Amino acid sequence: MKQSRLFAKTSRKLSESEASKNAQFLLRGGFIDKSSAGVYTLLPLGLRVLEKINKIIREEINAIGAEELLMPSLIQKKYWEKSNRWGVDVIYKTSTGTADKDKKDFEYGLGWTHEEVISAIAVKFINSYKDLPKAAYQIQTKFRAEARPQAGLLRGREFSMKDLYSFHESKEDLDGYYKKVIKAYNNIFKRVGLKTIICETGGGDFTKEYTHEFQVLNPAGEDTIFYCEKCGFGQNQEVYKPEAHKDCKEQIRSGRSIEVGNIFKLGTKFSEAFGLSFLNKTGEKKPVIMGSYGIGPTRVLGTIVEEFSDEYGIIWPEAVAPFRVHLVELGSKDPSGKITKAATALYEKMIKSGIEVLYDDRDASTGEKLNDADLIGIPNRVVVSEKTLAAKKVELKIRGSKKADLISEAELIKSLIK
Repeated sequence: MKQSRLFAKTSRKLSESEASKNAQFLLRGGFIDKSSAGVYTLLPLGLRVLEKINKIIREEINAIGAEELLMPSLIQKKYWEKSNRWGVDVIYKTSTGTADKDKKDFEYGLGWTHEEVISAIAVKFINSYKDLPKAAYQIQTKFRAEARPQAGLLRGREFSMKDLYSFHESKEDLDGYYKKVIKAYNNIFKRVGLKTIICETGGGDFTKEYTHEFQVLNPAGEDTIFYCEKCGFGQNQEVYKPEAHKDCKEQIRSGRSIEVGNIFKLGTKFSEAFGLSFLNKTGEKKPVIMGSYGIGPTRVLGTIVEEFSDEYGIIWPEAVAPFRVHLVELGSKDPSGKITKAATALYEKMIKSGIEVLYDDRDASTGEKLNDADLIGIPNRVVVSEKTLAAKKVELKIRGSKKADLISEAELIKSLIK
């Protein structure tokens, strides 16, 4: 991709309405655009990052036997009423009137979660123990009427969510799948570069058991967790009990954190509400036991920026970076055109080698180009200049490193083809 053709542009201006690091860098870097409080457009660069996060999620969730589907965002009132959740504060409600007075208005809630819809769907396909277990997930836009959306992508009114639902004939089967999801989540967060702590938290209306959150220690977070680096103990502040850690002598630590995932053992709350049952091996009718598992891909994106950045901009982990290489041409005003010719040839060579590259071909100053490269944060910056041409090399600098190396084009291509 040539940078001169990008839909969005970088900006040096700080947003007065945004205090968080992720919002500032993503706005200035041309990754997102703010439409209103808690509502953002993902611009082409931001969407490339999100798609890479989603690809990793899909790979790990598919690996534990879940199937992807896509449910509606517009959910009729009758579904929410069955679970007694029509009155929750976070739901956006809408009604469509009709000129025909003999017909009732149709009321809907925008999907902030989908336990109701998936339960109603599952009734049509689960009848026997032979139909179990099953697992289905989606990656979809959710809507929540947050009173105070804050911290950029960390808490919004419209956001992306991966929600997985599992269906089981026994608690033991649910427990087994729950462990598989924990392993899959650990793989996902490791692959995107995040170090998470699994923390026990309350089950709310769903269960008397602990549910679990995947937390990233970061001062930008709105949660406080207590954890042990030695034994893996972790609890959210709302359920923290020091005596739960009595078997380990290591000191308990606490810190602010960002929740990037959560998992629940729903039990039979929704299956009973929707009549979701099955006949067991002896012919008895039993309610299906359910689990629910969430990851917020847009929140993960914002968390990565909070974790991996410096005073100059973002430092993307390679697995989720919008491009692997930022090719910077310095000397576009060179009257001979040799620098442009060399940079263009290298760009085409990398494209043919299957390397994702953003080519800064703009007519801009050296300072502007290098500053923008730091702001955008692509892992590998490759510079072509009069100096590199004279040495018959290119300059390679890893984002976040102070050192730059002169290497041959052949060495560069070889190092990037993995």
